[in-house]
Amino acid sequence: MDSVDRSQLLKGLLDIIVLRVLDRQDGYGYEILNRLRAAGFDELGDASVYGTLRRLYRAGYLSTYVQPSESGPHRKYYSLTEPGRKYLRQAREAWEDVSAKMRVLFDVPTKG
Repeated sequence: MDSVDRSQLLKGLLDIIVLRVLDRQDGYGYEILNRLRAAGFDELGDASVYGTLRRLYRAGYLSTYVQPSESGPHRKYYSLTEPGRKYLRQAREAWEDVSAKMRVLFDVPTKG
């Protein structure tokens, strides 16, 4: 039997994952990737994360600002907007609801 493709599960959760990382602290693309990898999300591709940042920005959930860098070109930082915080709260509630229901399903003894 084939193993579960974790990347497919993560695609559906990428918005909430990225928003949660930025809820703690603003960040620029490469730094956000490093934080995600430090949290154990090694399988997230650069293009997926950068695409998610652009999409969340276009949706109004993120704002950007530019900061000079001592080690190269200026960096574009991403920050949560108030609609982004609201969306994150709603997504967390939905995640907790689905998680609780999945725990019930997995904890139910199977017949046979």
